[in-house]
Amino acid sequence: MHMERNDTGRLSRRRLVAAGLTAGVAGLAGCNGVLGGGSDDGSQNGSQSIGQIGSGRSPFGDRSIDGGTSMSEMPALSGELTVYSGRGEALVGELVEFIDDLYDDFSVQVRYAGSSDLVNQIITEGDGSPADVFYSVNAGSLGTLAEEGRTTPLPDDVLELVREEFRDPDGRWTGTSGRARTVPYNTDQWSASDVPNDISAFPDAERFADEVGWAPTYGSFQAFVTAMRVLEGDEPTREWLQGMLDLGVQEYSDEFLVCQAIADGEISVGFANHYYIQRILAGRNDAPLATAFTSGDAGSIFNVAGACTVDTSDNRELAANFIRHLLSAEAQDYFARETFEYPLVSGVDPVGDLPRIDELNPPQGVDLTQLSDLEGTVDLMRDVGVL
Repeated sequence: MHMERNDTGRLSRRRLVAAGLTAGVAGLAGCNGVLGGGSDDGSQNGSQSIGQIGSGRSPFGDRSIDGGTSMSEMPALSGELTVYSGRGEALVGELVEFIDDLYDDFSVQVRYAGSSDLVNQIITEGDGSPADVFYSVNAGSLGTLAEEGRTTPLPDDVLELVREEFRDPDGRWTGTSGRARTVPYNTDQWSASDVPNDISAFPDAERFADEVGWAPTYGSFQAFVTAMRVLEGDEPTREWLQGMLDLGVQEYSDEFLVCQAIADGEISVGFANHYYIQRILAGRNDAPLATAFTSGDAGSIFNVAGACTVDTSDNRELAANFIRHLLSAEAQDYFARETFEYPLVSGVDPVGDLPRIDELNPPQGVDLTQLSDLEGTVDLMRDVGVL
């Protein structure tokens, strides 16, 4: 029996109504603080939530759904949908399954692969592509598909759930969760005031000689260098890379290892996406590791995972409403707790000791689709000797 499952989030609204469980749900809400009271479709309570996805636990303490719009207030999903997902099943499979299970008349099929591979697949499939939604790990792949004319504009009331800088200016895609570039540092060796808030200051910071870690083969690092090229130009970027080599920067194969080396005292500072720091702190809350940010430069670039509707879809309204669900209070809470990403909907907090998204200072005037231009970045990094 579905009702006997302890994971209340997997109970569809129809099943709840059919079983006459309104009172039971309200009682359960009183026990665990997960579900709100009122009607199952949320019509009597605009703040009612469907429930937290998964365990509902956070490694950083109890958490409730306080901000955003609940799925209960969104249009119900009905029909069949095919999603091409560049996001891994291990990260988003539970979320997609939750949405699928929520509606008895809705079914979603997901094909998981790399974002770039799926873009090529949609282009190759042409008018015969079965994809309704493309869900990407980064803005660059979304931009590539949009520039190929293979997307359709999303409704304004979906786009307006996210700040302008985290969606396409022409409405062809929207971010659904985000990652901030950060400067992880060892708190046994440095205080926050020791860490420059200007990325250009690092090559001249002699106190960090042989103490800085980076992962130049990693996609997010190359996106950061691409952002520097966009903001500063190729020659200043070349000088910055050479300056870091001269400082004795240490190379790692990925940014989790950079953060781990800092936590272990092997090095004392580095460059990484914010969630790697949180993953280490989730398992070692006493690790001497903290997060610093630069301000208004490439070192504080904020990239997004996001979604769009594919132009050949016969279910565009359904596809747009599925994307709307990725921006629901429940989904945004899931991203914060389960993937340690930044929620993009204002009012939904990240986990851990991080500023809210409204308190970040990413560079202004950067179209995130420009970060897809990696070829010139790789050539420049090879020319300098970084790769």
